[in-house]
Amino acid sequence: MLEARSLRKAFVPPSLLSDPSPGNLQSTRLALHVNEAGSSCSVYIASGCRVYKIEISMEDSTIIHGKESLLIPVHAQVISSSIVDRCPHRSEIQSVVIAEGDSDNCLIMGTVDSYGHLIVSRLDVIDADVDRLSYSVLPQDCGVGEGSWAGVCFSPVHWSTVAVARSFCKSIDVYDQDIHLRSLHTLWYPASLSFLQNSLIGDGNSSILAVAEGSQLTIWDLRTNHNGGCVKRVCGSIGDLIYAVSCAPSGAIAVGGSDRTVTIFDPRRWSAISRWVNCSKYEITGLSFSSIDTACIYIQGVDYEIMSESCNGKAAQCLHVCCLIFFFCEICAIISLLFCTLGCFTPFAE
Repeated sequence: MLEARSLRKAFVPPSLLSDPSPGNLQSTRLALHVNEAGSSCSVYIASGCRVYKIEISMEDSTIIHGKESLLIPVHAQVISSSIVDRCPHRSEIQSVVIAEGDSDNCLIMGTVDSYGHLIVSRLDVIDADVDRLSYSVLPQDCGVGEGSWAGVCFSPVHWSTVAVARSFCKSIDVYDQDIHLRSLHTLWYPASLSFLQNSLIGDGNSSILAVAEGSQLTIWDLRTNHNGGCVKRVCGSIGDLIYAVSCAPSGAIAVGGSDRTVTIFDPRRWSAISRWVNCSKYEITGLSFSSIDTACIYIQGVDYEIMSESCNGKAAQCLHVCCLIFFFCEICAIISLLFCTLGCFTPFAE
C-alpha cells in the first residue's frame, strides 16, 4: 500500500507569473520532474503563450495530518524560477507534457496551443542554459478556425511518436517527429487521450490510442484504415461527459468525468472490471495510475480533492488540497506536490 511521504505547496513568484491565463475544465498545463536524488523537483507551468519553470526544494519532508486523516500541505522553498524561452507559441498553450529523453540528463517537453501548433523541446536537467528546440509542427489546416482545448501525449515506447487532439476540430493528428503520419476524426469533442502500454500490444510498438470523446471511450488503431482507424467504442453514462482517461502498464484503461465515477475497463473483453461510484464531490478531471503500484490510481476532482483508490475497490488515501484549482481562482500562485513512498505523484490540473 502506498503511503504519502510529503505534501508540499509552493507559491509561484509574482514577478515570474503575475496574471495567469484561465484554464480549461480538464486543463493540462502543469508537468513535474523529480531529480534522481529526490532533493528537488522542477515544475513546468504553461500560461498564455509561455512556459515557466520553478525549482522547488523537497528536503526535510514531513507529513501533517488533519481531521479524518486528511493531509495538510506544508510550504516548500522555491530555489529558482525562470521562463522556458524555447516555446515560441503565438496563441495560448493548452497542454504541456514531460517525457524521458534518450539520455539520463535529457527531458523531452511537448507543448500544444489552442490551434494545434506542436512544439517539442529538449531540456537538459543539469545545465539550465541548455534548452534546445527539437522541432515544431503546424496543424494540417494551418490553424484556420476557432481555437479550443488541445491535448498532447507521447508514445510510451518512442517519444518521437506524439498525438495531438483538438477539441473543436474533432480531430487527432499523429506525428513521428515532424512528419505527419495520419489524422483521426472523432464524432464528439475529444477531452483526453493516452497511448496504450506496450504490454497489451506486444509487437514492440505503441499503435493503440485511447480517446475520451463526449460520453464515449474510443480506441484507435494506427495500423488500420478500416472505419477510420476506430476499432472500438465504449459508451458511458448517457448525458455524462468523460473528461479523463489513463492507461496502466497492464493494459487496463480508466475513465472518469461528469458522473463522478471512475470505471476501469479490461481491453481484452471491454468490460468494466472495477467501478468507484460517486468518489468525488464534483466532476473528475484527472486520472493517473501509480508508477509504483499499478493497482492504485490517483483521482482528481474539479475543485480541490485528490484521492487514491486501489483497483480492487479499497480506498488508499484521500486528500483535500485547495490549491489544485490553479487557474480557476484569483489566488492562483500555489502548486501542490504529493510524494509517495519510493515515487511521486504529479498534479493533474491547474
